Amino acid sequence: MRGRCDGQSRPIPPPLCHGPGRHGRIVDAVGFLSADGYFVSFMSGNTTRLGVALGTDVPRALVPALLIAGFVSGVTLGALVALRAGARRKPAVLGLVTLALLGAALARVAGLHEAMLAGLVLAMGVLNNTFLRDGEVAVGLTYMTGALVKLGQGLARQLAGMSRQRGGGEWRSWALLWAGLLAGAVLGAFLQDRLPLGCLWIATGWAALMATLGLTLPAEA
Repeated sequence: MRGRCDGQSRPIPPPLCHGPGRHGRIVDAVGFLSADGYFVSFMSGNTTRLGVALGTDVPRALVPALLIAGFVSGVTLGALVALRAGARRKPAVLGLVTLALLGAALARVAGLHEAMLAGLVLAMGVLNNTFLRDGEVAVGLTYMTGALVKLGQGLARQLAGMSRQRGGGEWRSWALLWAGLLAGAVLGAFLQDRLPLGCLWIATGWAALMATLGLTLPAEA
C-alpha cells in the first residue's frame, strides 16, 4: 500500500493518502463527543449500540439507526459523484465532503444539533469514496479493523522471514496509517474540548485543502 492508496500505478502523495484518514478521525471524535457516545463514522459501534437498544430499550434505537442510514446515504451519494466525476473523483468527492462539513459547521453555529450531526455523518459516508479500485473502496478512511488485520498479517510475514517477499514489509504502512488516524482522533478531541465552535471550521478547511490537492493530481491518479 505504501504510496499507492488506491492501488493504481501512479504513486499517491502522502499528504493526500493519509490526510483524509486523519481528517475523518477528527470529525468522528468531534461527533462522538457531541452525540452522547454515538459515532459519525464508526458504524460497527453504532450497529452494536443499535442491537443493544433493540434488545433492551427499543426507543433508544432511533439515534443509531438514523446515523447508520445517514452514513449509507453519504456513501451512496459519494459513489454517485465519483462515478460521474470519473478520473477527477478525488477532488469531486472531497469537495462534497467540504460542503457537508460546511453545512454542519453552520448548523452548530445556529444551534441545530441534529442538523449538525446529519452533516457530519453524511460527510463521513462520502469520504469513503476517495480511494477506489475497480469501483470498490481500496482504503477505508473511517474504519480501521481491516487495516489492523493487514498489520497483523504483515507482522506474521515479517516474523516468518518473508519480509523480502512481496508484501512482507507492508505492515509498516498499515501501522503508519493507524497511527495517523489515532493522531487525528486525539486532535479532534482536543479541538472539541478547547474550540467547540471552531473545530468544525478547521475540519472544513482541512477538507477544502485536500480537495485542492486532489486537483493537482494527474487525471489518471
